[in-house]
Amino acid sequence: MIRFILAAIIALLALSVAAQDSMPPAPYAYNQLADPRLEAEASALMHTLRCLKCQSQSIADSDAPMAGDMRHQVRSRILAGESPDEIRRWLIARYGDYVSYEPEVSSTTWPLFVAPLLLLLVVGAVLLRRLGKRRSDAEGGDVA
Repeated sequence: MIRFILAAIIALLALSVAAQDSMPPAPYAYNQLADPRLEAEASALMHTLRCLKCQSQSIADSDAPMAGDMRHQVRSRILAGESPDEIRRWLIARYGDYVSYEPEVSSTTWPLFVAPLLLLLVVGAVLLRRLGKRRSDAEGGDVA
């Protein structure tokens, strides 16, 4: 009886996984737009957006189903007349700042832009202090 229940659970899990993979891709996930100018706009935008599943590829280069859905959204919205900036803002609002390879300074991302500058200032101050101390030690040692 226990074997039958385990087999049923495994079969149900396998069926749900198979159902997810059998979903047809969105129409514009793998098909380009007929207008070359609009496709060029879509392609340029897709190369600046990160695949959230792959994380190291743009949605233009990724084969992940989620990237296909995002490509479909970009092409559909370009076709509907939205500008690439409007589409980028919509995707950032939906998926967060991480989706863009070109982050904007905002209330959540400003530390990422300020932290390296602060680090450079601290390193510079430490180096100046050490070099100044060595010079004063060298000058004081020569006199005595």
